[in-house]
Amino acid sequence: MTTETTAPTFAVGSLVRARGREWAVMPESTAEFLVLRPLGGGDDEIAGLHTALEQVESASYPLPDPEVDLADATNAGLLRTALRLGFRSSAGPFRSLASIAVEPRAYQLVPLMMALRQEAVRLLIGDDVGIGKTVEAGLIASELLATGEVQRVCVLCSPALAEQWQGELSSKFGIEAELVLPSTIRRLERDLPLGTSVFEHHPFTVVSTDYIKSDARRHEFLRSCPEFVIVDEAHTAVSDGGPGAGRQRHLRHELLRGIARDHKRHLVLVTATPHSGKDEGFRALLELLDPALENVDLDTPSGREHLARHFVQRRRQDIRSFIASESGFREETRFPEDRETREVPYRLSPAYRALFDEALAFAREETRGGGSEVAQRVRWWSMLALLRALASSPAAAAATLRMRSRAAGAQDAAEADILGRTTVLDMADDEAQEALDVVPGTLTDEDEAQSTGAETRRRRRLRDMAAAADALRGPTQDTKLKTLTKQVKALLADGFSPIVFCRFIDTAEYIGEHLTQALGRNTEVGVVTGSLPPAEREQRIRALSDVGGNRVLVATDCLSEGVNLQDAFQAVVHYDLAWNPTRHEQREGRVDRFGQTAQRVRALTIYGEDNHIDGVVLDVLIRRHRAISKATGVSVPVPSESDSVVNALLEGLLLRGSGADQLQLDLQFTTATEALAREWESSAAREKESRTKFAQRAIHPEEVAAEARRTRAALGSHEEIEPFVIESVRTLGGSVVPREDGVEVTTGTLPAGIRDALPPSHAEPLPFHRQMPVPRRHALLTRTDRAVEAVARFVLDTALDSNAAERPLATRAGVVRTRAVESRTTLLLLRYRFHLDLPTPTGVRQIVAEDADVVAFRGSAADAALLDDEEAMALLTARADANIPSDQAREFAQRAIGAAATLAPVLEERAQARAVELLESHRRVRAGARAARAGLRVRAQLPVDVLGVYVYLPVLGGAS
Repeated sequence: MTTETTAPTFAVGSLVRARGREWAVMPESTAEFLVLRPLGGGDDEIAGLHTALEQVESASYPLPDPEVDLADATNAGLLRTALRLGFRSSAGPFRSLASIAVEPRAYQLVPLMMALRQEAVRLLIGDDVGIGKTVEAGLIASELLATGEVQRVCVLCSPALAEQWQGELSSKFGIEAELVLPSTIRRLERDLPLGTSVFEHHPFTVVSTDYIKSDARRHEFLRSCPEFVIVDEAHTAVSDGGPGAGRQRHLRHELLRGIARDHKRHLVLVTATPHSGKDEGFRALLELLDPALENVDLDTPSGREHLARHFVQRRRQDIRSFIASESGFREETRFPEDRETREVPYRLSPAYRALFDEALAFAREETRGGGSEVAQRVRWWSMLALLRALASSPAAAAATLRMRSRAAGAQDAAEADILGRTTVLDMADDEAQEALDVVPGTLTDEDEAQSTGAETRRRRRLRDMAAAADALRGPTQDTKLKTLTKQVKALLADGFSPIVFCRFIDTAEYIGEHLTQALGRNTEVGVVTGSLPPAEREQRIRALSDVGGNRVLVATDCLSEGVNLQDAFQAVVHYDLAWNPTRHEQREGRVDRFGQTAQRVRALTIYGEDNHIDGVVLDVLIRRHRAISKATGVSVPVPSESDSVVNALLEGLLLRGSGADQLQLDLQFTTATEALAREWESSAAREKESRTKFAQRAIHPEEVAAEARRTRAALGSHEEIEPFVIESVRTLGGSVVPREDGVEVTTGTLPAGIRDALPPSHAEPLPFHRQMPVPRRHALLTRTDRAVEAVARFVLDTALDSNAAERPLATRAGVVRTRAVESRTTLLLLRYRFHLDLPTPTGVRQIVAEDADVVAFRGSAADAALLDDEEAMALLTARADANIPSDQAREFAQRAIGAAATLAPVLEERAQARAVELLESHRRVRAGARAARAGLRVRAQLPVDVLGVYVYLPVLGGAS
């Protein structure tokens, strides 16, 4: 006779014992094959086993043993912190916050809450520069991945920002993305399985928008597009109706429209300038999120309510003190208190003045010359390039005079104008294109054709002016350079590390060489330009940031957008005026942004009083931009009409004549300037009105504060990690030395269990930093850092494993006499396990999550008087004020452990109540989404695990 045996069935979330440890049963399990996660472990430790091949039995977590686990009750806080740091998912509505390396500010949770209230995420995040849009978009991506709603994520951005996005996703969110750029695509495609797309094979990618937007690549991308797409600088993909709209914007817009066409795809658009006073471009962005928003009346309450579901935009003043709720929660957001701006004039030396006059005379002759329309436009832009380079530096001027004009290869006048606008006016049609910092050149096709024959008069003049420019190098003749040196020394003396922004590579290298000599060995000078690949730029910045003493960074506008420099620099010097004031704001935004620890930052603008150009650009564009921003509280880009102002300015400069002709030019310039002022002020007013009208009011600050408090209580905050690491390491035999930005730990004397878990190539001693970025081989004081994980795991494992070879630092039972209590008080450290059903577009996903709790009561278990949560938490910091004999301690511990068993029904009731609280929290966060109405469930898995039992006794009489 054959006897059939049936494999035992284990409920999802239940506790089992196998392979010598306890595990939680995961939802993917079947009767024959169990998918298990170790208690307190992460998803990377999940294991599978066949019940027919391995012994598995139901388990309940044992109560502490007073003979084994008894010690001082004052280490209860250590065990609780180690437990919470070990959680890699949250039972609350934000599943991903336990597994990321950044602790988001409360205001950064607003876009995430908006996203969770949508069936398919469609958001436009339009926060100001420096507030943290990258973190906000990354939070949404992490949450959708954690809940299983998406498996693939793609970021579309400019190639200059691709590596930064890759680094942010990796360091802050643990998302390891591949770069899809012209320089990487061959390698990626070479390793692909046959018939597989890059975007199918690699789940996480950062893609150059301009690479993928062409017709051939766009169709291939859309065919295999990931379920979640983030678009950086989204405003460059739509037309604002102005003359700058061109083919590049059209191609990008077609790409985004194709992505948005799949209404199940999640799409987040990111830009600091979503509206900017131009309703056409704003509507084009909104239409990508919801076609109805293209025509909805935003002046009506229903229209604004519709928009508020998809659009969030905050200024710095909106979030500086974002939260001030009735419960006293207040979160200050770190921004500099003040930005000091100052203009620093200089005057040309006689020799420089002579060269400028010669160049100006030459330019006037050239622009009055005849020839074809194309030749005239090429000469026009060549002469403007010459004057701009000459105003920058002798190095840029000499290089420009010897190089071919960028517009010389144009096929028609329109193409010549496009090239000229890009290289001279800083107002390129292709706004997402990285700033062009190479010198524009002045040689024409005619010059090149004559270069092998008899030298033309024009070419001789260019050669002579180039030689004259070379002779002006150095502070003796170059008073602009002399002025810069004086200002940089003053900034360094005042404790500022400055970034000097230049327009051209030649200027940046020229300045870097001079400052290196002028500032001496005590100051490190670094130069970063567009001639370097992005990876080398980041490497140079990191190396300069690690310098302990004075540092100066000289850079072109390749660093003016998207790059975070606030960790090491506090001042900006505009060595060259940008002919686009938005770029000035972008430069200053590299240091004046969230995370800047200095209370004050500085911005200096160096300009020439007598070079015919700087004064007018400063007055008409830069100063007016600042005045409008100050008056309205908003910063809007210069209107497209500024082209006509600059053209009028330069025509007046180059075509200057006398009498009626000059009067007409002056009148033209005045008229264009006044028209620009009116349009600019009107755009700013419309933008201010839009920000007021479209402010995010659907989610209230108090609501965000409450969820932020619950999350930090469940997982622990960053403020708890540093004292936990310090106390643990010191108690375990390691030495800890304070640093300005953290601590330094000697790991050689730590227990083997910690040393073996540390990264194998870590620095020794090991520095722990409070803030990113963190140098290679160092550690970060965050829950997901491997070194912090190693300490927390050691503390937890040695406490919970009665057979551990190492002596536990935090024990499961303790007794202490303390003045913190007036009568006998018992504290229980609990671990809950919850079974969550989270609806997703593809069905309900079952998840097992853990949570920690502390319960305290006075007296005996029979008539226990429970303390409120605040009183219970206060016991975790109680200190011993008197000794207690070991036999008495053991007796008190034994009674308390028995009381814990008696209180099991009370603890289970508390777990059930916590499950109800979690369900309500999930519903609040997902309010409005179908998931909040149907299919969402949270159930407590019983019994509750009692991890620690601690007794606090009052001090008797004068005992000490």
